[in-house]
Amino acid sequence: MPRIENVATALPPYCFPQSDAKAFVRALFSDYPDVDRLMPVFDNAFIEKRHFISDYDWYATSHTFTELNDRYISSTLDLSCQVIKKLLDLSQRDVTEIDAIIFISTTGISTPSIDARLFNILGFNRHIVRIPIWGLGCAGGAAGVARAAEYVTAHPDAVVLVLSVEISSLAFQRTLSKENLIAAALFGDGAGGALLIGDNVTSRSKLPVLPHILDSLSTTYPDTLDVMGWQITPDGFQVLLSQNIPTIVLNLVHENICELLQHNKLELTDINHYVTHPGGTKVLEAYRSALGLDPDALCHSATVLRENGNMSSCTVFFILDRFMQPHVVEKESYGILSALGPGFSSELVLMKWQ
Repeated sequence: MPRIENVATALPPYCFPQSDAKAFVRALFSDYPDVDRLMPVFDNAFIEKRHFISDYDWYATSHTFTELNDRYISSTLDLSCQVIKKLLDLSQRDVTEIDAIIFISTTGISTPSIDARLFNILGFNRHIVRIPIWGLGCAGGAAGVARAAEYVTAHPDAVVLVLSVEISSLAFQRTLSKENLIAAALFGDGAGGALLIGDNVTSRSKLPVLPHILDSLSTTYPDTLDVMGWQITPDGFQVLLSQNIPTIVLNLVHENICELLQHNKLELTDINHYVTHPGGTKVLEAYRSALGLDPDALCHSATVLRENGNMSSCTVFFILDRFMQPHVVEKESYGILSALGPGFSSELVLMKWQ
């Protein structure tokens, strides 16, 4: 049975308190008559701080798409190396022991892909299987864990690295719009990853229990392409976010999770832990309402959102990392890792700590 051996995360060096980010955006758009009416979006996000790859002066300056993407590549490589080195240290493994790498991102473009560039920096095994995944947005981290679990099921001697890096701040546009301000108030930069091992691999984790992957479920809903995604402009990526996302979550998530549980002869009452991508505060409220959860059931998701903002696909690794700490999760307890993304789509992973 696939196991998550260790999880690691990394953050870029610049930390912006939400109050400072609000003041920065207010000053940048001071010539727009509607700016004050839109400013409460920063307070309503209930985020205290976020991390970014650059300082305020850099974001105050216009950049070409080429400049933005070059910054994406350099920052992504730096954060990737930090996560990988942490994982190898935690698992006491050499980089050559990694048999496959699943690299996930949606906030920049790179060909050769980032995993190929990492190959030349870190010295992976030259026969490593490279599986870059692009375009799944916030759902990418959960999807990467699911695909890695499938890989080590088929290859029980394998060690698989799942790596997610998102530089969401590069989508900040110097034009005033509701969508742009929501993105400026909500998204942050970050990186996260995990090592998954197959049945024939002896774990080197120091943790008393590890999450075993029991099953996963991918769902794409028809005629929902406009719910979330990117619009490609001459200035880079411009975020598309429907205001109906919390309502969609409220209407769909219960049936979706129950479908996975029924396939495994489980009920909602069997689930002890929710490793839930927060999206935003309204999305968390929709999850609680749809699943009938206690107020503190999504506390780790809420804490990660408050301390880091929405970091797109890598956010789930920050949440999962909290569940991976010693003595946080009891043996034989069940959990669901979940995230939603463009498509509109859902990714679910059913886990049991053993």
